[in-house]
Amino acid sequence: MSGPEDDPLPEAVALVEGAARAGLKLRLLGGLGVRVLCPGFPPRLRAGQDMDLACASKGRREVAAYLEQSGCAPDKMFNSLNGDRQMYFTAPSGRPVDVMVDRLVMCHTLDFRPSFSNSSLTLDPADLLLSKLQIVELNAKDARDITHLLSGVPVSDAPGAISTKRFGEVLAADWGWWRTTTGNLEKLPALLAESPEMVPPQPSFDALAQAARLLDVAKSVPKSVKWKLRANVGERVRWYELPEEVAH
Repeated sequence: MSGPEDDPLPEAVALVEGAARAGLKLRLLGGLGVRVLCPGFPPRLRAGQDMDLACASKGRREVAAYLEQSGCAPDKMFNSLNGDRQMYFTAPSGRPVDVMVDRLVMCHTLDFRPSFSNSSLTLDPADLLLSKLQIVELNAKDARDITHLLSGVPVSDAPGAISTKRFGEVLAADWGWWRTTTGNLEKLPALLAESPEMVPPQPSFDALAQAARLLDVAKSVPKSVKWKLRANVGERVRWYELPEEVAH
């Protein structure tokens, strides 16, 4: 069983808020970002959970210095070799801190730099959702995070919402992104029928209705020439990467 002492969110939020006070751009991503956007839903806790953060390459060195000043011990060798795309620290609590720089590279590449125009603690909701939907083989925790986002954050182009404009832009530019994301949204009804506990109590929105709206956006948004050329090849060629864990 995991308890409040296993919760990394307060420490992660304190780091991000401290960075904001220092004029630095540091954001929460992953499950902690989902929790900030959906504070009323039951948290997913596990012992040893790491803190996933995001920063821009412009100001990366200042972010690294701030984290060290805040008591985070850097993995100097790893950061020296990989710091242009990822940095690794150990927080004062002993928790691992992964800082992605400019992009999240997994099954697909998400350039999250547009998120730094906001003043939120997290990446934009559309980017957080895309970071989960781009996983070709969804596990339970990622499916739960997707469901929480779609249950707690509206799909619209209003501030603080899951932006249909941003969502459509990413999918219209890359058929592979489109194929994986639409495939996962199409799987959601069966996933929730099999595991209804993924739907949080008293959701603000109907997750399946919101997923259906995003599918409509994905299908109707005008596609790029690159998208159309890749679509002609289809699934005959693998359209995603197989992410590897980078050793710290």
